[in-house]
Amino acid sequence: MPQLKTKEIVQKTFNAIIETLISEKRIELRKFGVFEVKRRKARKARNPRTGAQVNVEPKNVVTFQPGKEMEERVRRMALVEEKPRQARKARLNATVAAAAGSDGAAVATSRASENAALPAGAAAAPPVNGDSDHGSEGADGGKKRRAKKEV
Repeated sequence: MPQLKTKEIVQKTFNAIIETLISEKRIELRKFGVFEVKRRKARKARNPRTGAQVNVEPKNVVTFQPGKEMEERVRRMALVEEKPRQARKARLNATVAAAAGSDGAAVATSRASENAALPAGAAAAPPVNGDSDHGSEGADGGKKRRAKKEV
């Protein structure tokens, strides 16, 4: 079968899945998994740049629960190569640098650069709002739940 025809069939299948999610709120694909639309509650959060409290409206999200066969087959396969994880600040600084262009007109400051200028023996500033490189705790210090992956 030509690749173009295959792409067309796959795209029509994806469109049908999306339409079913919109109308039925759930679709189960045997041996693959279950897509489901769930409502995320309204919550209070903080703007990471300013620290100001903001209200986040409730919204719909798509969750995916893999099927047993998929999970078993993935579990049995050879381990995939682990990607080195880039710290949040490094990603942010890279984004700011890219936005500034190659002339480096804008310079992003971070707690790390501020702490580098401290005299020997001085206490470094603690991470703010989950800025830690670990990523296992949220801004409120609670552990994140990883029951279902949002798509």
